Amino acid sequence: MQINVNEQNYSFEENATVGVVRDRIKADADLLIVNGFPASEETQLNNGDRVILIRRGEVPGADELDALLTARHTPGVHEVVKGSTVGIAGVGGLGSAIAIALARTGVGHLIIADFDIVEPSNLNRQQFFIDQIGLPKVYALRDTLARVNPNVRVTACHLRLTPNNITEVLGHAQLLVEAFDQAEQKVMLIETFASRFPDRPIVTGSGMAGYGPANTVQTQQVANNLYLCGDGSTAAAPGTGLMAPRVGVAAHHQANAVLRLLLGYNPANEGKL
Repeated sequence: MQINVNEQNYSFEENATVGVVRDRIKADADLLIVNGFPASEETQLNNGDRVILIRRGEVPGADELDALLTARHTPGVHEVVKGSTVGIAGVGGLGSAIAIALARTGVGHLIIADFDIVEPSNLNRQQFFIDQIGLPKVYALRDTLARVNPNVRVTACHLRLTPNNITEVLGHAQLLVEAFDQAEQKVMLIETFASRFPDRPIVTGSGMAGYGPANTVQTQQVANNLYLCGDGSTAAAPGTGLMAPRVGVAAHHQANAVLRLLLGYNPANEGKL
C-alpha cells in the first residue's frame, strides 16, 4: 500500500503500523501523527494515509518544513490553501492577527496593504513588537510572517488604498479581507472591490470593541458575497476601548471565514457554497 510520509510517497506491506514506518523512514522520531492526529507506534495504517514523523526539538530543513508545519491539518486542506491568494486591507488589530492565522494555515500568497506605521498604543492588541515601533506596519508584519512560515509569499504594499489603486494592489486576490478602522474607508473598499470583482467574496469585520461577551461575536452572511464578523454594533468609543481578547476573537472569525471560503464552504453555516 502507498503511505505519504513527510510529503513523500512510500510503499509498505498491507497492515503496516506507524512504528514500522517510523523505523524505516525516521527511527529517532518521537512525535507520530497520522492524518492530522497524534498516533501510537501500534496504530495500523491504511492505503493513502498521511504520516508525519517529527523529532522534538529538531529544526527541520527547508524541504521538510512545509510538511511539518501542517502536520496537524485536516487532510486535503494544505493542498488547497497553498495555491491560494488572499488580500488583506489594513493590518492593525484585525488584519495583523488574520495574516498570522492564515500564514500558520499555509495560505500560499498574502497581499497586505496599509499606510500606517507601528506606534506604542498598537501593542495592546496588534501583532507587533517593541523593536518594530516606527516601521511601516506592512513591512514589520512581513518580517514576522517570514518567521512564522517562510513558505508563504507576502506582497507588502505600504500605501493608502483608494478607488484608483484597489484593482492594481488587490486584483490578484481570490478574496478580500476588510480590516479597516474607519466606517467610510470600509464602505469605500467594499463597494469598489465588489464593483470590480463581483464574483469574489469579501470578509469584513464590525463590532469587536470593549470586553463584552465573546459569544456575541458571530459570522454572518449579509449579502451574496459579503460576510460580516463581529457583533455588528460595538464600536470603539469613549469608555469602550479596543482590547486584544475581543479583537482577536473577531480576527479569528475572519480568518476562519477565509479558510472555509477557500475550501468551498459557507462561513456562516454548515453548508457548501
